[in-house]
Amino acid sequence: MFTVLDQISWPGSRDRPNEDACGTAGDWAWVIDTSIFPGTGSFMHPGSDAAWLASFANERFAALAPSATDGPALVRWIMQEARHAFLAAAREDRLDRRTWPVGALTLVRGRNDRLEIWTFGDTTAYLRRPDGMVMTLGEAPDLRRAESAKAAELLQAAGCALKDILQAPVFRDWLTKLREAQNRNGGVPLFGLEPGTADRMRHEAVSLPYGSSVLLASDGFAALVDLYRVLDAQALLERALATGLQPLVAEARRIETEVDPDGLRYPRFKTSDDATALLLAWK
Repeated sequence: MFTVLDQISWPGSRDRPNEDACGTAGDWAWVIDTSIFPGTGSFMHPGSDAAWLASFANERFAALAPSATDGPALVRWIMQEARHAFLAAAREDRLDRRTWPVGALTLVRGRNDRLEIWTFGDTTAYLRRPDGMVMTLGEAPDLRRAESAKAAELLQAAGCALKDILQAPVFRDWLTKLREAQNRNGGVPLFGLEPGTADRMRHEAVSLPYGSSVLLASDGFAALVDLYRVLDAQALLERALATGLQPLVAEARRIETEVDPDGLRYPRFKTSDDATALLLAWK
């Protein structure tokens, strides 16, 4: 069973609600990182339909995971529930799927000496075994490299400050085409309101000796490793276990607001992203 050692979830901005969530239930744990097309109004939540999706899914995972036996089936069911709730309340102008909330998800299940990991997008699971060996699970590092390169390209093309990039026409055109291609061709599978994508989650399974530690992270937290590169995965786990998660998030915020507020050294689409992490012990 997982024991929670620490958890944290900081919003990236005072002006926006936190669109991340994380939780655990027995042998299951998860981290959720959602988003919405910039400028899309909300009706499911006072500030953001992405925040609604994260909260809704977090509550449903907590309720359903204890009796679940299959990861994709659990995810598919929750996505179906979210779809029904959203469409039951949606106005006609929200039937355009480009305006629907989507996100990344890492769901893990520990069972005996085995850890199973299902992943959508750029959330990450880090595993530290009792002998000190650390593994990074998921595809976030590769996705981060591609996203940072695209951010550098669009920032240069837009000729605007990082704080304005989400409203820049060149960014919105790129994101519109990305969403349209995803809806038309399947694209990269994401967590959201399309239950069929649960069959396309990345799945991994590794050994999980008792005494291991597991750290689940949204990309806003994992940026310390795969964007800012102030730590490697092993050092991240060691510091998390030694001093907790808050100093690590504070370090990310310092880099974002003091070292590189303009995104010139570390190209990205937001000055600061929501940062969420869940540190677990397997006993």
